[in-house]
Amino acid sequence: MKMKKIAVLTGAGISAESGISTFRDANGLWENHDIYEVASPEGWRKNPELVLKFYNQRRKQLKTVKPNAAHYYLKELEKKYKVTIITQNVDDLHERAGSSEVIHLHGELTKVRSEKDELLVYNCEDDIHLGDKAEDGAQLRPHIVWFGELVPMLDKAIEVVENSDILLIIGTSLLVYPAASLVYYLKESHPVYLIDPNEQIDLPDIPNLTVIQKSATQGVKELPL
Repeated sequence: MKMKKIAVLTGAGISAESGISTFRDANGLWENHDIYEVASPEGWRKNPELVLKFYNQRRKQLKTVKPNAAHYYLKELEKKYKVTIITQNVDDLHERAGSSEVIHLHGELTKVRSEKDELLVYNCEDDIHLGDKAEDGAQLRPHIVWFGELVPMLDKAIEVVENSDILLIIGTSLLVYPAASLVYYLKESHPVYLIDPNEQIDLPDIPNLTVIQKSATQGVKELPL
């Protein structure tokens, strides 16, 4: 019997339960920094040293946290389903929990790349400083998709959703684009489960949508899978 395919779209809410600060809070700051100072090409051109320092700190923080029950639940789903995780998160908690198929829409904290050639990507566990170069001689920058930059993995994510039987959305609202648009690529007859503790206001009209208004670790226990 052919395994059913599940696409899982995850956001900041699943990592928050492991102790990682959400990307954007109510005052538009990320770890007390204006988001555009540390997550835009303009911020990089203006003060690359600040940007490198910021992501060095995020990388250090990542080493102090662990995957939570929701991450491990998604790994366990692989025993019964073909699971592909599409995450907006830049951490590696899905990988550390053992998930085998993870697409990072917004880049990866544990990687850096040439600022000139986005295909020159390197694994990175430690700090990066001004003067650290890629093999093409260009400065290394975080392998993060910043505001105003294209989302290179979006087409692959769309293909995964189009070919899935079930879509799970965990820890993210359906209001953040382009990730939120992925729901429209699922066949209308297929079920969508949204796990998010926040009250859902102005949700788009989505066929077969079930909302579980709980945190990621609590909500996964109520999935009928």
